[in-house]
Amino acid sequence: MAEQKYVLGSDAEELERLERQAASIERPTRQLLQAAGISPGTRALDLGTGLGHVARILGELVGPGGSVVGLDNVPGVLEAARQRTGAAGANHVTFTQGDVTTWRAETPFDVIAGRLLLFHTADPVAVVRHHLKNLKPGGLFVAIDFDIGACRTEPPVAYVDQVFGWVQDAFRAAGAWPHIGARLGVILEDAGLTRITSFGLQPYVPARSGNGAALLAAVTRTLAPAIIHHGIASEAELDLPNLQRRLEETTRAADAVVLLPTVSGAWGYAA
Repeated sequence: MAEQKYVLGSDAEELERLERQAASIERPTRQLLQAAGISPGTRALDLGTGLGHVARILGELVGPGGSVVGLDNVPGVLEAARQRTGAAGANHVTFTQGDVTTWRAETPFDVIAGRLLLFHTADPVAVVRHHLKNLKPGGLFVAIDFDIGACRTEPPVAYVDQVFGWVQDAFRAAGAWPHIGARLGVILEDAGLTRITSFGLQPYVPARSGNGAALLAAVTRTLAPAIIHHGIASEAELDLPNLQRRLEETTRAADAVVLLPTVSGAWGYAA
């Protein structure tokens, strides 16, 4: 199976960006997991857990009578997840190191979930199909991911469209799938799951808040090396020192609303 290709790094600045991103999509993530019907007392696996945000939400949904295992392959990130989860008192949420494309559980789970995981995998269907071996018969698989293709401003702001384009092109050049949220249901069906449900929730952020510009500027900075390396934009065009200010000024001048990536969800059941 092809390996996972995460292109955003794991240094301190990137972890801080992930914290801000997680806060911005915490509500739609929770709503999608609740809609999928995760019940108290179940045993759940969180794929590509990162800092453990989804693992902790799952921990709330399964309750102290259930359990959650968060899986990730980056030791430093896992240690941060353990510290945050321990501070939250979620003792039924634990973490283990492993490659999400090959890891096998000793005992199958009732629920497997993954947020922003398939976006970074070379063969999303193969990853889901692999984890059906870690899922009980009739168990629930939940995928949550971004559809960046839905990003825009209202009214349109040309500079924001350009920056969104740089981000999408950089992800594609690095082997990621920036529109994968739109295809989650198809991916789960192709992997062998049944009774598929899929829909998305999209945050609308007024430019007056500055939050949309800050989030877009942060991911663009992280992707800047790839943007420059692949010839998508030059260092001068990116103008990183002034990027966030320019995004704020152009969106506020238009009194625009920034439509952030759609948080798409799909779930289905093992045969």
